[in-house]
Amino acid sequence: MSSSPTVVIAMSGGVDSSVAAALLKEQGYNVVGMMLRLWSEPGKESENACCTLDAMNLARFVADRLGIPFHTLDAGDAFYARVVQETFINGYAQGMTPNPCLACNRHIRFGLLLQKARALGADYLASGHYVRLRRAPDGSIQLLRGVDSGKDQSYVLHVLTQEQLRHTLFPIGEYPKSEVRTLARRFNLPVADRPDSQDLCFLSGGDYRDFLRRNAPRLGAPGPILDRRGERLGTHTGLVDYTIGQRKGLGIAWSEPLYVLDKDPEHNTLIVGTRRELGARDLWAASVNWIGAPPEGPFRAQVKIRSTARDAWGTVTPLPDGRVHVRFDAPLRDITPGQAAVFYDGEICLGGGIITKSE
Repeated sequence: MSSSPTVVIAMSGGVDSSVAAALLKEQGYNVVGMMLRLWSEPGKESENACCTLDAMNLARFVADRLGIPFHTLDAGDAFYARVVQETFINGYAQGMTPNPCLACNRHIRFGLLLQKARALGADYLASGHYVRLRRAPDGSIQLLRGVDSGKDQSYVLHVLTQEQLRHTLFPIGEYPKSEVRTLARRFNLPVADRPDSQDLCFLSGGDYRDFLRRNAPRLGAPGPILDRRGERLGTHTGLVDYTIGQRKGLGIAWSEPLYVLDKDPEHNTLIVGTRRELGARDLWAASVNWIGAPPEGPFRAQVKIRSTARDAWGTVTPLPDGRVHVRFDAPLRDITPGQAAVFYDGEICLGGGIITKSE
């Protein structure tokens, strides 16, 4: 029997996880492919952005091409409870704009799937995320941005703990996406030119607004549009149609452009204002995860408030009960409750938390 470490690779039928599996096999690991079967809307399974029959067949074909075992893991019930209902639907019901990938990585991919891999005797779980790992002088594992800054996924992996990172591998984090596609051709994999998935994986056609109207109709109810003084300016089409900083689609004739400033789900009210009123220098975040040792006091950091946002310098102050306060050097326009505030020291991801409010 081989003494090489065993790795379960999370496969999706896409180019990134397929190349990750091929690299691990080339490096001498005992590789086992495993694909999560996630929740789909009843009757709309074929329209999902992932976990389709075609994606599963591609993942199985890649595994056969590489000569590795392939299994599926049904995580539908857990995914629906943790990601769809608890995070996505309930988040929008609270006036937030949640990022369900954070919950999926925390509870499903590096929770349920990692537990399954370890129970099967695997030493590691691997994925096709664009991040890197490095051991720090104190022995802890650092999470680093991917070499390809345009594909870096450290933002959605800031939820990982030291225990998870010690049993995780990210084989493609050292490569730009263009080279990953080149590697797919070198390994003779049929996914080299497969387009990247852009949508939330559980959406069945359309966009998230359609999904929420189907699955939580109350979130699409019309209501008043008010300014900060409480003056009614119009009627919104449902709070699900709007996000902080949005300008288009308000349907209000005004002397200057108006933007979404806030959402009040308790009163089903949309708050709008001028560009001068948009933006904040302070945010508060909760459920903070520190990848390394928690800081003992305030510190300077680069902060991302969305996965696609640019870094913004600020001072991060830890608070009781797993919360933080961030004071930015300059106001930011699009601080959105429900998204994550993620903290960096250069290429090192320090951790992050869920934005609860700004001011």
